Amino acid sequence: MPPSAPRGKGHRKQTLINEAENRVGVQRMEGALVLEDGTAVGGSFFGARREVSGELVFNTNMTGYTEALTDPSYRGQILLMTYPLIGNYGVDPATMESEEIQVAGFVVKEACAIPSHAKSAMSLPAFLLRHRVPGLQGADTRMLTTRIRSRGTMKAAIVPAGADLDAAAQTVRRMPHPDTRNLVAEVSCRAPITYPGPEKRTLVVVDCGVKMNIIREAQRFARIVRVPYDTTADDVLRHRPDGVILSNGPGDPAHPAIVASTVVTARELAGRGVPLLGICLGHQVLALAFGARTYKLKFGHRGGNQPVKDLRSGRVHITSQNHGFAVHATSLKGGEFSVSHMNLNDDTVEGIVHRDLPIFSVQYHPEARPGPWDNEYLFRDFVASLGGRPTRRAGSRGGE
Repeated sequence: MPPSAPRGKGHRKQTLINEAENRVGVQRMEGALVLEDGTAVGGSFFGARREVSGELVFNTNMTGYTEALTDPSYRGQILLMTYPLIGNYGVDPATMESEEIQVAGFVVKEACAIPSHAKSAMSLPAFLLRHRVPGLQGADTRMLTTRIRSRGTMKAAIVPAGADLDAAAQTVRRMPHPDTRNLVAEVSCRAPITYPGPEKRTLVVVDCGVKMNIIREAQRFARIVRVPYDTTADDVLRHRPDGVILSNGPGDPAHPAIVASTVVTARELAGRGVPLLGICLGHQVLALAFGARTYKLKFGHRGGNQPVKDLRSGRVHITSQNHGFAVHATSLKGGEFSVSHMNLNDDTVEGIVHRDLPIFSVQYHPEARPGPWDNEYLFRDFVASLGGRPTRRAGSRGGE
């Protein structure tokens, strides 16, 4: 008679996994992701147990989930990761891009409950639970990504087991799109914040939802004053800046509240000859300030492998991106800006430069965390422009 299977290392490992999942908040509660087109995908909750809604978007990064979860540009969105295993190196709070998780919900194929990394302070499920954000694992993320790519981003909701899925889909269809909210106001600072840096110059960052690594990168070159998104040009100038950075952020750049505040400030600062650098949403704001138009992309650019060509040097950079809107190339023709960078996947505008003034912007993230470091030179170019030198050193190589 064959011996029974030994209850050895495999059994003990599974026991430890079950114990860890219970300890860090992985619930075996079934739930579903419901899209506005009626698609419903089942899965299991991890993190918080609660119903949420938002715009469903996907990110193609293999790593950097902590940075993505805390990136203010994801405000109002349910984030889906295309890479199948998320959470295996845990969460290091030092890599957070803001003080809290910004996404409404998180969808993955598999969430790792027992991370392995020297800097890990907690697991991904524990991180979500601490910030009361629900996650759904076991979802068919490949199918969902394909659907978004073919039909565009959609409103969606994460609902618990037992919910009426047809009724949930109807509720999702009726709810206002998150872009109708002033999402920037939800993530911007409320009062000026100062960060130390070389005292020989001061940079003001207009906070539309700035990532902390933009602050950290800028601190290498200057003392930083971070101001709310609706700060007037006069109030910005009271800080005596050598230059101003218009930051990244969530939502529609043409939202009436942004057009009436940040766009006006950018236009007035440019009129007074202040050097300006726009990043992501700041790039779109700058374009709007000079009469260009923006539009919503079908499914956006979110990941760390977007190829962008510098049209001046011919060099191609691999970039980190997170945006759902873009600048109309045709609206720039005959204006004061020329297109400096182009996305090689879809030919969208990735950078613009003023023909005469020290003003330029990029759609992607030159601070590049997570992502490649190809584009750090843009901060150096901006600092070089503060002394009245040309804004362009196309694809400069120093320090790469």
